[in-house]
Amino acid sequence: MQFEKYPFEKLRELLISVQPNSNKKAIDLTIGEPQFETPEIIQSRLKNTTSLLRKYPKSAGEDILKNSMINFVKKRFDVELKNSELIPTFGTREVLFNFPQFLLFDKKEPKIAFTNPFYQIYEGSAIASRAKVHHINLNPKNNFRPEIDENELANSHLVILNFPNNPTASTLSRKEFEHWIELSRKYNFVIMNDECYSEIYIDEKNKPLSILEVARDMDIADFKNILAINSISKRSSAPGLRSGFIAGDENILRDYGQYRTYLGTAIPLPLQMASAEAWNDEVHAEKIRAVYRENLKLAKEILEIETEATFYLWLPVKNDLQTTIDLYRNENLKVLPGRYLGRNGAGENFIRVALVEESEKVREALNILKKYI
Repeated sequence: MQFEKYPFEKLRELLISVQPNSNKKAIDLTIGEPQFETPEIIQSRLKNTTSLLRKYPKSAGEDILKNSMINFVKKRFDVELKNSELIPTFGTREVLFNFPQFLLFDKKEPKIAFTNPFYQIYEGSAIASRAKVHHINLNPKNNFRPEIDENELANSHLVILNFPNNPTASTLSRKEFEHWIELSRKYNFVIMNDECYSEIYIDEKNKPLSILEVARDMDIADFKNILAINSISKRSSAPGLRSGFIAGDENILRDYGQYRTYLGTAIPLPLQMASAEAWNDEVHAEKIRAVYRENLKLAKEILEIETEATFYLWLPVKNDLQTTIDLYRNENLKVLPGRYLGRNGAGENFIRVALVEESEKVREALNILKKYI
């Protein structure tokens, strides 16, 4: 099994011989890791439940965690899930890697389609599944909406969408989601939307959609072949909790849940307790969202770029590799070359900037970037 180097390893190799400007304060906007303290309400719950480390956690997750996630889906998307329609997971990265292996195991010629550029675990799961890949290209000409090729989708077994999107920050409308669901039904492929950035958005009246709420409104009560995944990492500034879920088609999840009992991915009980606290509480999430909202407003003010959701900027440059080197050498500012996130030319001459710092540091970085884009 041969995997591509991860984007951050490629970045390290690109910059290894570059001397940064020591007169400038170092700013790292490469990784989508929130640089704020995890809220005290979550930390306290974790500290106060360490005695539970003496117990084995269930692979299926404790009721307190599962119920908190079901309640979150109800409050946020007005979708009422049955207990059998959601599985707590050890973050979403592990799901994105092992779910395709589970789903495609008995397919004679497995095929996955996913958005391009992409979160690299999608590609890793395809390699591990021995699956053929169809890249659903996102490019500036179509405002980074997915290009649909029905000939390729017709023999795909799994389609992974990612909206709100990492790295382009694009979103899908209700009509666009409906079309993808119709394609899933037409060609009988499983469709999964990676919704890990659903809680970082600008407009309270126009929040990002879940594929589950669109399916509900289409009267697809059983969510046949429809799945969503989500995570607490960005919403609660708690990536270390590794708390996510997969939800939707209970017939798929029943067998996937059985498969998971063999994986060793059960979440330690103190982490489950702290996660339940986070999923149940919206106050801290709104405070964190307000910081990102301010950062995105700064991007509009300084760079004249409007972003509806996520905390990423996808910025056009003359040469993404050279711009990355120049920013590090001249400004001590790290960004990620877009080509490291795509294949077949996707992402070239773009850089991804993660606005994960406090607003003053972000303002400083944006004023620097203004000279380079």
